[in-house]
Amino acid sequence: MKYIQTNIKHLRVLKKFSQERFAEELKWTRSMVGSYEEGRSEPPIDRLIELSNYFDIPIDILVKNDLRAATDTSFIEVGNKRVLFPITVNETDEDLIEIIPAKASAGYLHGYADPEYIEQLQKIKLPFLPTGTHRAFPISGDSMLPVKDGSFIVARFIDAITDIKNGRTYIVLTKEDGLVYKRVYDKIKEKGSLELHSDNKSYKPYNVKVEDVIELWEFTCCINTQEYSKDELKLSSIMRMLQDLNVELKLIKDLENGLY
Repeated sequence: MKYIQTNIKHLRVLKKFSQERFAEELKWTRSMVGSYEEGRSEPPIDRLIELSNYFDIPIDILVKNDLRAATDTSFIEVGNKRVLFPITVNETDEDLIEIIPAKASAGYLHGYADPEYIEQLQKIKLPFLPTGTHRAFPISGDSMLPVKDGSFIVARFIDAITDIKNGRTYIVLTKEDGLVYKRVYDKIKEKGSLELHSDNKSYKPYNVKVEDVIELWEFTCCINTQEYSKDELKLSSIMRMLQDLNVELKLIKDLENGLY
């Protein structure tokens, strides 16, 4: 139990509890809290379960991760549990942008809450970005044309799923699909899900259940790693024109049907 000693004390301090108050909350004794925090003994499984239930933090996170760098806002919801959301900063305490390389993107689903995984990622600072916590995610495939395969989407972390803006693009981390970049629509009230659309209309929209969404990152900027050819630029302009035309035709149809 490498970190449990320091984690118990840190979580207690975050709550602004004395050892006596913390013991009352968990129905432990003060001497028990002191013994665990000082490393004179280790909590048995039943105490770990009580600690996990009280803070809504999985036991493996309590035992395997150093939570001392975390504040209350450094946790994210996964179902009905919270896990550590690690953030890296530079020497002037500015948030750095972690770059998820293409070869490591498949492992992000397993490492997103692991400070050691985040620690080993390359990092950059982009001073023109708005405030917030950002990461850069690799894009593969052609589902979000004109964003090219191999590009990176720099996106801002969204704390609450209810903060999404319909029609904006997001990096979505789900239990089943891992990382995807899609245009997102809120269908929470109707279906309890988000509707994900590709800008390439060859791909059909699909829904993901709210409880399956682990992280949401809102698009901030795109970094292309390859130059566009003239033909690609022409194709991109044609696609945008057709998409705009489709919107206008739908509006006309709705007007004809008396929907406005």
